Amino acid sequence: MNFFTWAVLKKRIVAIKFLMTDRSVPFRKKLLVVFGLVYLFMPADIVPAVLFPVAWMDDLIVWLFIIWNLKEYLDKYWLGEKTVDITKNFRGKNVVDDVNFTVNNEGKDDE
Repeated sequence: MNFFTWAVLKKRIVAIKFLMTDRSVPFRKKLLVVFGLVYLFMPADIVPAVLFPVAWMDDLIVWLFIIWNLKEYLDKYWLGEKTVDITKNFRGKNVVDDVNFTVNNEGKDDE
């Protein structure tokens, strides 16, 4: 998949929100996103702000590095590969209470 298309890049950026809320993602991957956010809003940069046209490039390079490292995780969310495991929400709970049912075999051929 092409990494530098704007549509793919936008979808991966949106998928960061889902990555951060997923418990199956390793903590170090989430820490990488947090580091990127801290670096983005930190007043000290690798390239000083005096060099304005070039100063935003270090933030861009850091975020491209982060998205490149997380691409296999991020692609799971917008490509539909990531399924939500809802069994964790209901483990140990009675979901259906006080239900009576009967099995009716009418219309079936007995063989």
